[in-house]
Order: sequence, then structure tokens, then C-alpha cells
Amino acid sequence: MTELRLTCSTFYVDVRLLEIDGRWIASADTADGPTLGLGERAIDAVRGALEPFEGMVDELLATAPDAVLGG
Repeated sequence: MTELRLTCSTFYVDVRLLEIDGRWIASADTADGPTLGLGERAIDAVRGALEPFEGMVDELLATAPDAVLGG
């Protein structure tokens, strides 16, 4: 499991990322509890988990390591 702390100008989000049988699952902490994202690529799973942060997703993803979310 990979743990990430993604940041933007006003807050940070803790994300956990795991590959299972060639697919990815991500969990992001929100004020209402964790959210999940799934995908064939790590970036897709993380983007899905970050949906509650609409408007800030691109800024958060910009702080993710390329080695993790590069594709």
C-alpha cells in the first residue's frame, strides 16, 4: 500500500493506494469519511477518490509523485 499526502493552497488530503490483480483502488479522507476510487490506472483511482474535492482535484494531483501516478 502506498500512502500519499496531497496538498493544495488551503488543505491536504491523505490518500491510500493499492494495486490488486492489475486494478487500482484508492481511498481519500474527507470530512464525511473516506471515499473510494477504482481504475485500471492509479491516476484514475485517485481521481475518483478525490471527487468530493471538486474544483481542487487538479491542484491536489499536481503534488502527487510522478512515479506513483504516471500511468
